[in-house]
Amino acid sequence: MGVKGTQRSHDALAKLAARQHGVVSIRQLTGRLGYSESAVGRAVRAGRLHRLYRGVFAVGHTNLSLKGECLAAVLACGPAAVLSHYSAGWLWGISKAKPAPFHVSTPHHRRGRPPLVLHHARGLVAEDRALEDGIPVTSLARTLLDLAAMVRFGWLRRMVKRSEELRLFDLRAIESALERNLGHHGSRPLREAIAIYCPSPFTRSDLEDEFFALMEKAGLPPRMNFVEAGFELDAYWPEHRFAVELDVYETHGGRESFESDRERQEELMLAGIDMTRVTGHRLAREPDEVVRRVARLLRR
Repeated sequence: MGVKGTQRSHDALAKLAARQHGVVSIRQLTGRLGYSESAVGRAVRAGRLHRLYRGVFAVGHTNLSLKGECLAAVLACGPAAVLSHYSAGWLWGISKAKPAPFHVSTPHHRRGRPPLVLHHARGLVAEDRALEDGIPVTSLARTLLDLAAMVRFGWLRRMVKRSEELRLFDLRAIESALERNLGHHGSRPLREAIAIYCPSPFTRSDLEDEFFALMEKAGLPPRMNFVEAGFELDAYWPEHRFAVELDVYETHGGRESFESDRERQEELMLAGIDMTRVTGHRLAREPDEVVRRVARLLRR
C-alpha cells in the first residue's frame, strides 16, 4: 500500500473510530478498511492502536467513554453479541447503576471472558435487538425482562416508571417479549410490574374471571373474549394461536350445541388455531392441574 493509500486507510480508520466511540474490531480493520495483519501489528507498535480485548482496539488513546467501553465489550464477543442486563439498563437510561462489569448476551455458548459477564441467550430474535447510539443492545423490553429476574421488585418498578418518563415504554413490545419467552425467570415479576398499564380483561362470567386470575398468577394471562378467524374465543394467546374454551353444561348442553361446538373446533383448526376445553367443574376441582396443563400446551 502506497503512502496515499496508507493515508486514506488511516483517515477511514479515524472516521470509523469517531462513529464508534473510539473503538474498532479486527474484522473491521481487515475487512472494511483493508488492513493486513502485519499492518495492524505495526499500528499497535506505533501506538496508533491499543489492544483492549483479543481482536478489539482503541484508536489513538485508551481514555474511552463508558459507551466506548460498552461497545468494545460487545465487539469482543462476536458479531451476534449485544449489550444486556445491567449494562443495557444503563445504556437505555433506566438504571443509574454503572454498566461495568459489562454484561453481554450471545446466542451461542462461549467461554468466559473476564472481566466481561457473558450470558447465553438462545432465543434472541430481531425484536429483542436494538442499536442505541451505535451500540448493539437488547431491546428495552428484553432488557426489562432480563433484569426482572435479577433485581428487587421495587427497583424493577422504578425502571419501568423511568422508561415511561423517557417515552421509551411500549406495552405491546413488552407483552410480545413475555409471550415469546415463556418460562423466563423474569416473566412473573415483569408482568406484575406492568399490570398497572394493562387494561382490565373483558369477561362475561365468574368462570372466565377465575380462569383469567389463575393464568395471570402463573404469568400466562390470555386475551379474553378475543375475536379471531371470525370466532369469539373465551381465552386466547394470539402469539401462539392457542385458545381455551370454558365449558359449563348449562351453556353447552344439548345435541345442537354438541354438533355446533365440534364444527366450530374444526373451523378453528383449519384456520391454524389449536384449542382445548376446560370445564367449570374441572377448574373448581383441580385448578393447579389445569394451569399446569395449559402451560405445557403453550410451551409446545
